[in-house]
Amino acid sequence: MAKKRIVLAIGHKDLGTNLPEQKAAVARTAKVIADFIQEGWQVAIVHSNAPQVGMIHTAMNEFGKQHDGYSKAPMSVCSAMSQGYVGYDLQNGIRAELIKRGIYKPVCTVLTQVTVDPYDEAFYTPVKVVGRVMTKEEAEEEEAKGNHVKEVGGGYRRIVASPHPVAIVEIDAIKALMDADQIVIACGGGGIPVMEQGYNLRGASAIIEKDLATGLLAKEIDADVMMILTSVDNVTLNYGTKDEQPIKRMSIDQAKDYISQGQFEFASMLPKISASISFLESGKGRKAIITTLDKAKESLKGNAGTVIE
Repeated sequence: MAKKRIVLAIGHKDLGTNLPEQKAAVARTAKVIADFIQEGWQVAIVHSNAPQVGMIHTAMNEFGKQHDGYSKAPMSVCSAMSQGYVGYDLQNGIRAELIKRGIYKPVCTVLTQVTVDPYDEAFYTPVKVVGRVMTKEEAEEEEAKGNHVKEVGGGYRRIVASPHPVAIVEIDAIKALMDADQIVIACGGGGIPVMEQGYNLRGASAIIEKDLATGLLAKEIDADVMMILTSVDNVTLNYGTKDEQPIKRMSIDQAKDYISQGQFEFASMLPKISASISFLESGKGRKAIITTLDKAKESLKGNAGTVIE
């Protein structure tokens, strides 16, 4: 009998925001991932990269400004670098935790490119904030290059588009690794956004929403469960009000109805719900779960979190 497959999406809360925090957070996260593997699940992992890609973007651009002969790094390159070093910590943390338990199973990070549509409307309405706070003069320089900036407290910050993922370039390699019963870390930070130009793939100045890439990966590898780990135990209605109400179970139709009511915040919960609906509608017998790392195992049993099916 084929093993059941789960795609776990790890948010920035469970990864930390700098190198020391990341190592400590990954050690804790690896224990939960190892629990799933020990219970017989095939596991694919997607991770957030918001603090990491911002740090890389700032560091590379500042270095390029101060040293002749060094260029600034485009967003696609920053995304690739974040996949490498977050994946490095994750695969070593998971490997160590598995060996402690007497489980010898390969763990690898696939540097993953995800294609986007160059005509996606998201390119006209950038929403993702990246990099450090800039002065007005620096912001004007960015705008002169064709980049978008946003006024924030204390100055300005660059904002980039968040287009929908279309296809995962390395999906055949990911499938082969999963079929070989290996643990795969893929689509980190939503994947490296690229656009097809003839035979070439050109990096896009964008950040793909990690949750939407998670849904696409879960569909492509025919997962049984997609679990998005976030900072709240449950999806809630009337979030942030005195009438806030946690949801334990939700059907696809109910989820669509709540979206039409505007129940889910555009930049945080809405992508998670949208990814869940897309994943569930692409196959039968599937389950999507949204919860915290602490509630992950209980949520899989239906005793915690928000289950959508």
